[in-house]
Amino acid sequence: MPEDAGDKMAGFILIYTTYPDKVTAKKVVKHLLEKRLIACANIFPITSMYWWEGNIQDDKEYVAICKTTEENFENVKKEVESIHSYDVPCIVKIPAEANEKYFNWLKREVSSKKK
Repeated sequence: MPEDAGDKMAGFILIYTTYPDKVTAKKVVKHLLEKRLIACANIFPITSMYWWEGNIQDDKEYVAICKTTEENFENVKKEVESIHSYDVPCIVKIPAEANEKYFNWLKREVSSKKK
């Protein structure tokens, strides 16, 4: 019986994280890339509104959408929590699917050993 294409893509996730500025976002993303925990990330400015200490906040932030495998999520979360400047960092895992060539590239990059 042929393998289901969806099964081949099982394990691809996006990790959505927010940062106070672009410099911090790039620092964390580079750290994750160097550890081969993620294969790629997109960083862009956002406006965030949220509750904090009893008040509604309206802030400029940067979001990083990191692309990796399910098996790396706990390590990514641990690394981000250890170096993030926020008391309560946003680290959200989003299951995803991708085209087969992209997913194969991603798996190769996160499984490569740092030289």
